Amino acid sequence: MSTRALQRQLIENLREWQKLEHAQITLTGSVMELTSNPIVTLIMQIVQRDSEMHHRVQQLIIDSLESTVVGLTQADVDLVRDKLAAHLAMEKETVRLAEASLAALAGHELMIQEILMTFLRRDEEKHQELLAALDGFLEA
Repeated sequence: MSTRALQRQLIENLREWQKLEHAQITLTGSVMELTSNPIVTLIMQIVQRDSEMHHRVQQLIIDSLESTVVGLTQADVDLVRDKLAAHLAMEKETVRLAEASLAALAGHELMIQEILMTFLRRDEEKHQELLAALDGFLEA
């Protein structure tokens, strides 16, 4: 497959995915209108915000494939390097705290708390992974 054909296929897939993300945003909103349960509402808000962010990321990928040059200048690197290191250290600490909390919850049959704590740990790990990837990109 040529590079141009690959780009067209990726753009097509991402646009279809964006439609699904938009439908999920609408669906989570309708679920929130039906309930006053704080657990259901919180989970729907999490999914809704993630879907909104997914849509933004997909659009940046589409833009980068269609026309917009995406990259970092040396000035961008210099501006964020110290802050990125500090943020990475904080993310490592949040993962440690989440893991300690999950260990404390183990065996206590607090399912909702365990589900939400597992979500938080995974989300913090995701942040750590994204920041580490950015840091690696900045070092290249």
